[in-house]
Amino acid sequence: MAYGRLFLVYLAESASGNPLGLFLPFILIIGVMYFLVMRPQQKRRREAMELQNKLGPGDEIVTIGGLHGTVVAVEDDVVTLEIAPAVQVRFARPAISRVLTRADEPAAETAEEPAVATETTAEEPPNPVVDVRKQD
Repeated sequence: MAYGRLFLVYLAESASGNPLGLFLPFILIIGVMYFLVMRPQQKRRREAMELQNKLGPGDEIVTIGGLHGTVVAVEDDVVTLEIAPAVQVRFARPAISRVLTRADEPAAETAEEPAVATETTAEEPPNPVVDVRKQD
């Protein structure tokens, strides 16, 4: 209760002495909100626009709905995707969520270990079915 009275006294003194003292907390809150919420959101939107503008035929993409496909053609606001052999659909460019692989970038070569032959045994693999009934 005492802290509330002290705060009210502080506000009354700052309002009577300097009007900037009354608005300073509000200005600080707006500044913090800008740097914590608005600025990162603008950055993400700018990155999404760059990604959508760099789309080209042959790129493998994922839409916002989770549909995987390959870009066949790019028009102004429409991207034509091939989602299965001989199945093409048209999407709005903003519906593209991310690019998995680009057609102009070489595929990353992975060093695979050569397959090692293992000895086969006549044992049967364990039964994957587990009895979960109550035992007496």
